[in-house]
Amino acid sequence: MKSILVTGAGRGIGRATALAAAEAGWFVTINYRDDADAAEATLVDVRERGGDGVLVQGDVADEADVVRLFDAATADGRGLDGVVVNAGIVAPSMKLADMGLERLRRVFDVNVLGAYLCAREAARRMPVSRGGRGGSIVLISSAAARLGSPFEYVDYAGSKGAIDTLTIGLAKELGPDGVRVNAVRPGLIRTDIHASGGQPDRAERLGAGAPLGRPGDAAEVAAAIVWLLGDASSYCTGALLDVAGGR
Repeated sequence: MKSILVTGAGRGIGRATALAAAEAGWFVTINYRDDADAAEATLVDVRERGGDGVLVQGDVADEADVVRLFDAATADGRGLDGVVVNAGIVAPSMKLADMGLERLRRVFDVNVLGAYLCAREAARRMPVSRGGRGGSIVLISSAAARLGSPFEYVDYAGSKGAIDTLTIGLAKELGPDGVRVNAVRPGLIRTDIHASGGQPDRAERLGAGAPLGRPGDAAEVAAAIVWLLGDASSYCTGALLDVAGGR
């Protein structure tokens, strides 16, 4: 049974990834920040689908929380075969000129610093030379990294550009030590993140303009993530995989 950790697994793409992993029979460490009820519901569904798991609360932008999260994920000699660095936030849409420092700092703290802290802990524990058994790290970027999200979320887009760079560099660092590193770049996906940005209908409204003519579902992104976590993608590292309907 593979053991994987998913940050931000209480909702959206993180939750869908935990459920897809459960269907493969894996053990899932489910991280969440605030919504314990949603995380508990995810764990219940994981077990109903044939997997197992544990809940760990923590803010990925807090170094102590991240270390505690990874300690819990590797407790009882369980170890880690995969890490999905998914937790991320978006703020209400506006031009960069109108964004305040507090907003910018929080977006970059969660989406960039948080991702780097999680990737660092994975890099400390998974490599064969450090006593790990190797495995796969999947970072969740966004099509926004190449589109820029003008007039809406250029801060979010920039934070995801950092994830692309992290993916490429870390893949080169860890490849010789048995760890693959890839990123998935979702496009317009039906999740709650759009509502948190003040546009609950955004995926449906803009997704119709994608070449495939619709927004995506979180399960479609999760399928790509689980493929990258699994053995079928054994020669894939340093890749940026778009799941964006051609957008």
